[in-house]
Amino acid sequence: MQDSLSNRKFDLTHYLNNKRNIIDQALSKIIKTNFSDCRLSSAMQYSLMASGKRLRPVLCMAAAETVGEINDDVILASCAIEMIHTYSLIHDDLPAMDDDKLRRGKPTCHIQYDEPTAVLAGDALLTLAFEILSDQPSLPKNAAIQLQIIKTIARAAGHKGMIEGQMRDIAAETVSVPLDELKRIHHLKTGALIEASVISGALLAGGTPESVIQLKIYAGNIGLAFQVIDDILNVEGDAAKMGKATGTDASRNKSTYPGLIGMEKSRQFAAELINNALHALDIFGNKANPLSALAEYIIKRER
Repeated sequence: MQDSLSNRKFDLTHYLNNKRNIIDQALSKIIKTNFSDCRLSSAMQYSLMASGKRLRPVLCMAAAETVGEINDDVILASCAIEMIHTYSLIHDDLPAMDDDKLRRGKPTCHIQYDEPTAVLAGDALLTLAFEILSDQPSLPKNAAIQLQIIKTIARAAGHKGMIEGQMRDIAAETVSVPLDELKRIHHLKTGALIEASVISGALLAGGTPESVIQLKIYAGNIGLAFQVIDDILNVEGDAAKMGKATGTDASRNKSTYPGLIGMEKSRQFAAELINNALHALDIFGNKANPLSALAEYIIKRER
């Protein structure tokens, strides 16, 4: 793979741990301020604070660092994005959807609590995310782009993004879809929120229109690559490492990259996508090292 990080001496493990710490501390503060001693809040906290990758908020912060620096608004946006992602996982795991029993190595929300509580916990996290996004910005200059970011994230999470992708994914369980449609499904279902995460971080850190365009190309490629690797791991991944069951795609007759083009071509496709993403970062030089490392992390991940 071109532009590999192998010679850059960038410590991704340290970077991820540091950024996850920042997010977890910020989420804990939000929980303390907004959650009460009730069953609904307990379910929200249970899923939100489970041990996840925090990939989307980390991407948001890394994008901010690529064009500027992390500020309080970037951290709050990152937390809101993680809430939206967690809501989507809670609903994905429900019996009416994927009917999964494990998530992030723990019983899924509807197993730990019950199905109605899980539905409402997901709904509550989604709405709280937009409450957080609409808070008064810490920097006056960010007020002008606050509505743009809210719209970007809402679109990515809604019926023109993630939800439409989920709908198409369900429909594809009963038919064989062509490759272009599978790409479209996964761009909507997985890639849209990843793209919104990167764009939000860049905008809040003062990114130029040119830099945002390049970061959007980067995000589009890694978002699709993430799903390709997810499909591969569902076939041959270690359930203990992944914290969720494997082999579920085949049991549901879902349309996947390995099922459509085979395992080896799926790996090649993921590598091409990551290479495209890395090339999109060329204009940023070493400031993009975290984003470059995250791209390679996506293709090498085991969970």
